[in-house]
Amino acid sequence: MAETQAEVSQGQASTDQLGARQADAGQVGAGQLGAGQVDVGQVDADQADVHDGAAPERDSADRPPVGAIHHVELWVPNLDRAIASWGWLLTALGYRMFQDWPGGRSWQSGHAYVVVEQSPARTASRHDRCRPGLNHLAFHVPSRQQVDELTAEALLHGWRLMFSDLHPYAGGPQHYAAYLENADGFEVELVAD
Repeated sequence: MAETQAEVSQGQASTDQLGARQADAGQVGAGQLGAGQVDVGQVDADQADVHDGAAPERDSADRPPVGAIHHVELWVPNLDRAIASWGWLLTALGYRMFQDWPGGRSWQSGHAYVVVEQSPARTASRHDRCRPGLNHLAFHVPSRQQVDELTAEALLHGWRLMFSDLHPYAGGPQHYAAYLENADGFEVELVAD
C-alpha cells in the first residue's frame, strides 16, 4: 500500500528524523517536514481520500489488527554494517526497502516495518541481548529447507550461527529454527512454520 506524506510525517519517520518523538499524530502535518525527514512524495488525489488534513481513511479490511506491531526500531553502532546484515536478511524474508535517510534505513512487510538507525543519542557501542531490553527478533520462515538455505547464506552477510551444537533444535525437539547473531550483537531466530 502506498504511504502518504502525511502518514510518514505523522510518526512513521524515526526519532532522529523528527528530532523528537511525536506521540500525537497531529503534531506534524503534510508539508511540515523537519530537518532530515524524508519526503516520500505526494499521493495522487485519486489514491487517497484525505479529510481536513487527516490521514486517509482505510477500508477496515486493510487496517492492521489492534495491537499489531507498527514498527521496531533498532539503534545500531554502524549503519553500513547494519544495512549489510539486516538489509540482506529482511530482503531475503520478503521485506521491501521502505525509508532511507543519512542516519538510517527501514524495510517493510505488510503493515509493520523494521528500522536500523545510527543515532547520535546511543549510549553503547554494541547491543547486549543479555541485558534488559530486546533479546531477539523471531521471524516465520515457510519451511525447514528455507531455514537451512537462509542460515547458510547468512554467514556471508555478517551473521553467525549460535548454539551450533544444538542446531536446528536449540529451541527444543519440536522447534526447527536457526539462531543467528550479527557483528553488533543482535540475535534473530528463523522459525520453520
